[in-house]
Amino acid sequence: MSLPFLASWRKALEVYRQPQAIAMLFLGFSAGLPLLLIFSSLSLWLREAGVERGAVTYFSWAALAYSFKFVWAPLIDKLPLPGLYTLLGRRRSWLLVAQLMIISSIILMGMTDPVDSLSMMALATVLLGLSAATQDIVIDAYRIESAGDRLQAALAAMYIAGYRVGMLASGAGALYLATWFGSDETYSYQAWRLTYLCMAMLMLVGLMTTLLIREPVPNRQREAYLHSSFDYFRFVVLFMAVTGVFLLAFLQLGVAETVKIALRANLGFNGVLAAFIGQTVQIAVALLLAVATARGLVLVRAVNREMVRSTYVEPVVDFFRRYAKLALWILLLVGFYRISDIVLGVISNVFYFDMGYSKEEIASINKVLGLLMALLGGFVGGLLTTRFGIMRMLLSGAILAAGTNLLFMLLATMEPNVPMLALVIAADNLCAGLASAAFIAYLSSLTSISFTAVQYAIFSSLMTLFPKVLGGYSGGMVEQLGYPGFFLFTALLGVPVILLILYLMRREATRVDG
Repeated sequence: MSLPFLASWRKALEVYRQPQAIAMLFLGFSAGLPLLLIFSSLSLWLREAGVERGAVTYFSWAALAYSFKFVWAPLIDKLPLPGLYTLLGRRRSWLLVAQLMIISSIILMGMTDPVDSLSMMALATVLLGLSAATQDIVIDAYRIESAGDRLQAALAAMYIAGYRVGMLASGAGALYLATWFGSDETYSYQAWRLTYLCMAMLMLVGLMTTLLIREPVPNRQREAYLHSSFDYFRFVVLFMAVTGVFLLAFLQLGVAETVKIALRANLGFNGVLAAFIGQTVQIAVALLLAVATARGLVLVRAVNREMVRSTYVEPVVDFFRRYAKLALWILLLVGFYRISDIVLGVISNVFYFDMGYSKEEIASINKVLGLLMALLGGFVGGLLTTRFGIMRMLLSGAILAAGTNLLFMLLATMEPNVPMLALVIAADNLCAGLASAAFIAYLSSLTSISFTAVQYAIFSSLMTLFPKVLGGYSGGMVEQLGYPGFFLFTALLGVPVILLILYLMRREATRVDG
């Protein structure tokens, strides 16, 4: 009995030695590096520069590009980059361009002092969000196309490992560098400028990986329909027009404020909840106007109808055809699975700062120990998912992710206590790593190989959209609820997710038995 048992685990471990898995480690680093330069490290920089807490958390909305990347994913999937496409292939050429954009955006952030120009810092942060989201689109498509379903859990675990190392570099590494270049006591723009320039140099890891890896074998079904240069040009014009309409509506309509005022005046909603609902309505209205614009341009033949159908319509139709009545429930799970940890994560560094911990303590415990535990959680999650199946680990991850948020309630009621901080952060990151490995494998299993870039972009966009919108109001929620109440609220957000997974598991079991 013991020999077959050991052999099964040895076989599960061997998948980590595959070349695709090793490549995903370095590409994961490249994907993880920009994230904390938008979230926690930038939040601490802005807070240290004297920016109000509410304004600091609004900067997290720059990462909403991750939540709308499905809009330009078809463009990346269809549009060959002149010159680079022939030299590097479809995936690698776009990956190279995205990484060069990330480096430029980080440099622009480093060259901007938020005390002098907060608007320029906001612009640079948005550019970083857009370029990092573009890189994610290509990496996700590369990961799914480069290996079969059997390797996806292992590739997800290696991707998470690299991602966490990248987050360590832009999290703990950035805080250590900012302290070393400047002072832990006073604000120093020069220290943060040099820190962000160092972060830009670290992106060379991803750049070199892109040049060394092999282009995945193209899917012939997707490549079969060829378009003229004029068709590609019109497709780009369509994308720019639709994006322009969406941004104009999202930024200028004023629907969010109208809904917020109505909810507070007529139904007694508190400010944060009313603002979140209003912002969600405004996003929905902007999306509807963008879709109407696209529909109108197709009707007047301003763009190739077949090209639009094959890139935007067919991936959606394919998903609903495959999952039928379960499709909407699956999309709800995708959209809310990570809500507990994302909403909490937006303000975590500000919480540590407000509780009296130094940058070095935050870096050493939150980033270094957190990284090690997240890596452990990712590898264990990948092994357990391969061994016991995706849905069981998805359920375990949801329970653990919500439960560990309750530990932050206890931490918020205590005086600064480094051992307790280490315990809470270790548990949180271990559970987050386990849940992430299972969730990425789940999203990959939902994706059709014929529509990898578009479908995975839709799923990964949806999984962060509502959590990040709500996370932008985390500063206001803390002002109203206090830290203990806020952490309880984030834990309760995970309860519907757990119930939804149980429902899908039961439906899947019924379908298999039938």
